Amino acid sequence: MSSQDKMLSLLDAFSVEAPVWSADELAARLALPPSTCYRYLKSLHQAGLLARVGSGSYVVGPRVLALDRISRLSDPVYSVGSPVVAALSRRTGFSALLSVLYSDSVMCVQQVATEDAPPGLFGRGQQRPLVAGASANIILAHLPVHQLRSVFNKQRDRIVAAGFGPDWESLRGQLAAIRQQGYSFTAGEYRVGIAGLAAPLFNKEGEVLGSIALATSIASPQLEQFKALAPPLLKAAAEISRGIAASANVVDLPARALG
Repeated sequence: MSSQDKMLSLLDAFSVEAPVWSADELAARLALPPSTCYRYLKSLHQAGLLARVGSGSYVVGPRVLALDRISRLSDPVYSVGSPVVAALSRRTGFSALLSVLYSDSVMCVQQVATEDAPPGLFGRGQQRPLVAGASANIILAHLPVHQLRSVFNKQRDRIVAAGFGPDWESLRGQLAAIRQQGYSFTAGEYRVGIAGLAAPLFNKEGEVLGSIALATSIASPQLEQFKALAPPLLKAAAEISRGIAASANVVDLPARALG
């Protein structure tokens, strides 16, 4: 790992559960010499990615807010998809999500939660594996073969645990069925108690960028009604994909490469 990679890996320590870290704690976490850790922290602080608080500790810095604003204005999935996903939630009465392919994972970029949204619902900035759950499965089903093979090689155990079968051909067969269906439905596959219904989002070259999804509790008395919402979901997905292709004021990004 290069020194730059080690410095940036300090940012991985910060989370909602652990938002404040001292220099000594970070040095111990990464097994860094204290002098090296202090040098890295100085650079991150000067860049605004970290901010100092009391007793020499650090929190995520204000530069992250500026970067988030740029992301919201330039990410086509967010900028084009946000009004569509909000309208879909109002129309159906269920919580709705926008997610993107990010390295070998899925990241939520927009969440519209209803009053009865299930606990633990995927929220903006949260990242999860590219296996299990409707939002991930529908993206997985539209990956090019070489990218899918990379996921299979790296996450084989997770793929088997998700019920995609023990081998490459089983995975491809199940994903082909999802792709032909046009959407993915799962119940409790990634998060216990949550059912999801998801459709893919594409750029103008037809490469998968992410997904739009509806979510509810598997205990909802409206679960059967929820399962029947594929047509409006697919219509919303098509609207977003057309908007991405037609927009001149957003960056029409290619599908995020798998790391």
